[in-house]
This record gives sequence, structure tokens and C-alpha cells, in this order.
Amino acid sequence: MSVPKDDYLFTSESVSEGHPDKICDRISDEIVDLFLEQGETIRTGLETLVTTNKVVLAGEVRSPRDIEPQQMVDLARKAVREIGYEQHNFHWKEMDVQCLIHSQSTDIAMGVDASVSKDEGAGDQGLMFGYACRETPELMPAPIQYCHQILRLMAEARHAGKISGLGPDSKSQLTVRYENGRPTGCSSVVVSTQHDEDLSQDDVREIVRPFVEECLPSGWMCGDDEFYVNPTGRFVIGGPDSDAGLTGRKIIVDTYGGAAPHGGGAFSGKDPSKVDRSAAYGARYVAKNIVAAELADKCVIQVAYAIGVAKPLGVYVDTLGTSKVDEGKLSAAISEVIDLSPRGIRERLALSRPIYARTSAYGHFGRTPDADGGFSWERTDLADDLKAALS
Repeated sequence: MSVPKDDYLFTSESVSEGHPDKICDRISDEIVDLFLEQGETIRTGLETLVTTNKVVLAGEVRSPRDIEPQQMVDLARKAVREIGYEQHNFHWKEMDVQCLIHSQSTDIAMGVDASVSKDEGAGDQGLMFGYACRETPELMPAPIQYCHQILRLMAEARHAGKISGLGPDSKSQLTVRYENGRPTGCSSVVVSTQHDEDLSQDDVREIVRPFVEECLPSGWMCGDDEFYVNPTGRFVIGGPDSDAGLTGRKIIVDTYGGAAPHGGGAFSGKDPSKVDRSAAYGARYVAKNIVAAELADKCVIQVAYAIGVAKPLGVYVDTLGTSKVDEGKLSAAISEVIDLSPRGIRERLALSRPIYARTSAYGHFGRTPDADGGFSWERTDLADDLKAALS
């Protein structure tokens, strides 16, 4: 993927925890965490659907002990309550929750599980990408990082009671102006947010404005004629009563906002044996550490797997012309300092823990590592090892 070095505009979007698809991601990951509390041998491939006052849970699981369907139903209600849905036609207490989750296929289990004769294999075939760049302190592309921050701050204020009148469902979109390949400001800002019926479009605009201005760097805010808040004029009916939602439909929002390639696999609902999730985290970890080590200003990593096979089929590195070292040597250094097999990633990043519900909104990347191991792939503790391998 080649990024132009001249002047251009680039746009990314984010959606809030109350967006129908994100409700589904949250519920699916809450159930992943529930199973991970049972130990490392669990397997989950979960999907959630939401629509008007209804939630459907589906997929396959395996666990050392049985988990009753009612526990999963209760978790779905808990997630919807915490997001903030107590509205007509979608209420955490009144919604119908149907659990259709069943046991994992033994054929899949046979290929993935470690045994005396084989290491733990990948949970599926596929290709995963990681990316990092110097556009923000978090080493993320600026458009998606600031889109996430705007919605996260709005949600935090809503939960804390610091603002009133806004609902859980919202979206943001930034069109960022690049000059000589560097982000310099926003040419337009779009925020759409669910709101109480008695608020006008101008009322909502002034509630939203401080959050946008707080998140954007100084001088980045666009003019008022390009600041769009609820451009249709009204957003009272929102959430699953307005649009159905499904797990895994916001994969570009979850990653780099379109600024880097995506392998196509979703994250939420999957345990860390599924390389759609764990290898994407591992690839981000490697790319971020390469940039943090000042070995390149931008970096794309691709890793490919076959189901049931432990060894990656290929590891590809592209620094988009910004490398400070030979890319061939950099690729060799990666293989020397980190094991990118499913087990290697899972153990290096300690992924077999209940740390996933928190990833379900506002991006899986560009987050602060948590003391309990959440967002471990955002650490930069591999940087010194990479530099040493290249010395």
C-alpha cells in the first residue's frame, strides 16, 4: 500500500458503543470473557444480532464446564443496560433474548488443539494486518484516532451525568487535510448523535462542539460551514429500533479507519486461538514497536496462516518508503525476536484472559495498556529487542 506524499484529503469514521453493530460486538465479547474465566482451553465463535426489542445469540463454544444459557442471556442484558438503553422498543429489561449457542465442531477442535505430535494450530486460515505511523502519540492514523476520541469523551460525559439529552447511538467522521503527507487539520467534521425529542439541531450542535474541540489538536477545527451535526436535522429514533445490528460489521472502525489494509476477519466474539483476532493484535504489536523503535515512520505487517497449522505461512513487512534500515534485515529481526505462531502470540501478549469486552468500542488499537493485561498489544516493550537484533 503506497501513501501519497503530496496534498490530499483522507476520511475515517467511528461509531459509538450504542451503535447497533457495536452493541452486538459488546455482547459477544462479554460472553467471550465469561468463557475465558473458565481457563485457557475454551473456544468461542460467537455472533449476536439485535433489532427492535430483540437480541439473538448464536455461534459455537467449548469450555471445561458447562455455562447455562441463562448466564449468557443475563450478560446480554447487563451489556445493554451499561451502554444505556432504556428506551421505547429497546430496553435492557424488556427485550427478548434468544440463546442459540451450541458446542464447537470436533473437526475444528482436532485441527486447532495442541497434542503430543503437533503444536497449537491457527483457528482458521486467513491473512491479518498490523499498522503504525507517527501521526499521533498513539502511533495511529490521525483521522480514526480523533474520531474515536470524540465519541468516547461524549459517552463518558453521558455516563457521568455531565451532559443530558443525548442517547447512546452516535457516529463521527473526520476528513483530514494532509500536506506533504502529514496531517495538518480537518476540512470537515461530522457528528450524528441520538438525542431527546425536545432538543433542536442547534442545541445538539452546541452540546457536541466542546468534545470535538477538546479532541482535535490546536488549529485543526474546521469552519462552521463544514461542521455538520445531525445533518438530517433529527436523530431521535436510534439504536436497534432504527437499524438492526450484527457482530463484526465494523472491522474498519475497529482497526485503522481505512488507512491500512485489512484481512477481512472480525475480532469480536472470538477467543484468542482465532488468528483473526490474536494475529491482528500481534501484527499491530510488531508494527507499533518498529515505529516506536524509530526504525521506520510507517509500517504495515501482514501475517498469513492455514487452519490447524502453527507456523505462519508468510510474514510481510512494508515500511512505505520510510525505513531507516534494510527491510530484509528488518523482516529477519522480527522472526528473531517474536514467535508469531498462534501460541507464541497468545503467550507473549497474555491473551487468554477476560480482557475483551472493553475492546468492543472505540477501536482495538491506539488504546492505553491496562494493568490487568488489557490492550497488551499496545505496549512498546519489543522496541529494544528489535534494535538489538539489527545492531
